[in-house]
Amino acid sequence: MYKCLVCGYLGLYEKPYDKNGCASYEICPCCGFQFGFDDKDQGKTFESYRIKWISDGAQWSNKKKQPRNWSLEEQLKNL
Repeated sequence: MYKCLVCGYLGLYEKPYDKNGCASYEICPCCGFQFGFDDKDQGKTFESYRIKWISDGAQWSNKKKQPRNWSLEEQLKNL
């Protein structure tokens, strides 16, 4: 499992970027960031996306994957 560089989620199936800098295009089920699209195509930084996601209520993109006792504060410690 790999870490989301935006929200600190520790359940990505692929490394966000390979050794050559190519993106996985995986979408984080927590914050919804898509590596290779939101950053490169849309020009969003991890920090700017994180700030907007938190200010919008830090809602899970895929609510089925949200752990029962999930804590935003604890997850952000992974960054």
